[in-house]
Amino acid sequence: MKQRLDLFIMIDACGWEIIKDRPHFLQTLAPHRRKLESVFGYSSTCVPSILSGRWPDEHHNWCYFIHDPENSPFRSLRWLRWLPKALTSRRIVRRHLTKMVKSALGFKGYFDLYNIPFHLIHLFDFTEKKSPLQPRGMNRGPNIFDLLVEKGTPYFVTDPGLSEPINRDRLIADIETERIDFAFQYWAGLDGLLHQVGNQSPQIDSKLAEYEAWITQTMEAARKHYREVNLHVFSDHGMANCDHHLDLKSQIDALGLRIGADYNAVYDSTMARFWFFSIEARDKITAALKKVPEGRIMPEEELRRLRAHFENGRFGELIFLVKEGVLIVPSHMGERPIRAMHGYHPHDPQSYATLFSSSPHIPADITHIPHIHRLMEKSLDKTESTTTGLSPGALAA
Repeated sequence: MKQRLDLFIMIDACGWEIIKDRPHFLQTLAPHRRKLESVFGYSSTCVPSILSGRWPDEHHNWCYFIHDPENSPFRSLRWLRWLPKALTSRRIVRRHLTKMVKSALGFKGYFDLYNIPFHLIHLFDFTEKKSPLQPRGMNRGPNIFDLLVEKGTPYFVTDPGLSEPINRDRLIADIETERIDFAFQYWAGLDGLLHQVGNQSPQIDSKLAEYEAWITQTMEAARKHYREVNLHVFSDHGMANCDHHLDLKSQIDALGLRIGADYNAVYDSTMARFWFFSIEARDKITAALKKVPEGRIMPEEELRRLRAHFENGRFGELIFLVKEGVLIVPSHMGERPIRAMHGYHPHDPQSYATLFSSSPHIPADITHIPHIHRLMEKSLDKTESTTTGLSPGALAA
């Protein structure tokens, strides 16, 4: 029997508003729960922030697509513009194309072509070419897996290319062979479900019950093979129902400006990001956005406070954010509406994340999702101390 195992399990989109009225969820296994503030951005931002303990303006894993024609890896895809839009706008076609393009370009992280128009795709670069779930996987700086490698700690990490049940079984197998001292399990199924059914569906309880059963199964195996097992279950953000749809693209198209010559834009699901190549384009688009009641232009000072301001305008020279519950559609993320979305302001009610723990001794300063990294780091210090027979204080000295 091994001495210690630290289990970190991330349930994507299991927000505070979703679980606050479900007190029985993980009540036995991880009864100590806490509301956490998320970061400004999507999962492309949240997950790297958790894994690195740093903020978007530090790790530079923010939004996926950016204006960068000089470094675009997609120039060879322009011929796809000749295919009928009725074909290329179908999600199943895009999925197959995404797999082929990801393989051809050697991208290791999450990748999706989404709804980027093929006649414009040569204007864009994609920012997650590496996987944040691997060592040296951040755009800037280290992550927890770099630290695990440095310390020589054997660990498990989810393989995003495999299903949730397979990753569950792989972790349990590693526990039963006592191969690991640390685990990072990442389940994204709830996120996908909430996008489809919204945050009030009875299907949520079924999914949470399934996760609780899996965690129970994992813990039962762990307690048979480790003297001490520490469990932390957490999320990256919540999910808001989308009851209002905004066709922002049509309003900007009506200004008569030329994409690629006057400006470029990425229409995400909850924000629009613009780059300007003329004063006229900047003035016209800024004036138009100020008249859109469903959202607002994010001031530089506020972006700085949220740690999502980038001096070179890499992710957009102007960021327009919609109100919680508004969905930009059509967008570069999809042609059709979905029931719920995240990526709103971190202070909006449905944006808050959660932390469940088996330990009653979670420090009071664990208040934001990047702070989860502190718990992971601390667990490695404890593991090292039990292995060497020294106290954490002796190691620090």
